[in-house]
Amino acid sequence: MAMLFPLLAVLIWAANTVVSKAAAQVLDPAAISFYRWLLAALILTPFCLRPLWRLRHELRPWLGKFLLLSALGMVMFQCLAYYAAHSTSATNMGVITALVPLLGLVLNALAFRQPVGGQAWFGVAVSLAGVLYLLGHGNPLGLIANGINHGDALMLSGAAAYALYGILLRRWAPPFGAWFNLYLQVGMAVLLLAPLTATADSMAIPARGIGLVLFAGIGSSVLAAYLWMRGIQRLGSERTAIFMNLLPLFTALMASVMLGETIHSYHWLGGGLILLGVALGQGMLRVKPGLILSIVNK
Repeated sequence: MAMLFPLLAVLIWAANTVVSKAAAQVLDPAAISFYRWLLAALILTPFCLRPLWRLRHELRPWLGKFLLLSALGMVMFQCLAYYAAHSTSATNMGVITALVPLLGLVLNALAFRQPVGGQAWFGVAVSLAGVLYLLGHGNPLGLIANGINHGDALMLSGAAAYALYGILLRRWAPPFGAWFNLYLQVGMAVLLLAPLTATADSMAIPARGIGLVLFAGIGSSVLAAYLWMRGIQRLGSERTAIFMNLLPLFTALMASVMLGETIHSYHWLGGGLILLGVALGQGMLRVKPGLILSIVNK
């Protein structure tokens, strides 16, 4: 029963990736980015306003950190996804998002000198091969001639931002509780995104866009966050994190059914290599050091 919490959370986030793609035809990216977090802030305010006032003095030293966390996790990752949806598929978006754990591993090693074992680096190499195969539509060398798709590049940038967000969140560990930490980041996201609304062609929400905004603001931002936190409480963070590897599969299946996207062979092979690399990097699969050396030497 406890496994249902993270499973449902991942299903909602996969559906939100499909929603992001659908929103590209209905709403300006700046509009849905802003309204999503504004709606989430309005929902959370009645529960968090009193603690906000009570903790106002303790929060001051943390405001800069919360601002950076919000910029990375709520603004860059989510907002870039809405812009990416204009020029890439929901399937690609889901597969690229699966790279977040390995990007975190690489950033931890480069920026914070975190030791990384040989198997983890082997996992990075396997995932990188999958990324090149996926982005090259089955022809990695084609990337040299044609370059990377604009939307895929935006998703990679957003995934890197979210990986850094996860690192900083674990390192700083704000001591105010998960819901209150979320509320502060959501509120700051609204402030950070407000200037972006000036770039929108229109901030109007058409009838077809109402459900998309409601799903993003309530389902993905609040309900999924609650389910994920419950999963961590019941299963622990490591066991819960494993469920995130289902995101590309759920996204691809939903995109195929709801958006009519075609799942090509390069999606399966490239995505499979990415997930295999993630499993190796996270230690979910074990390979003998001798095997890694023999593969590298070849």
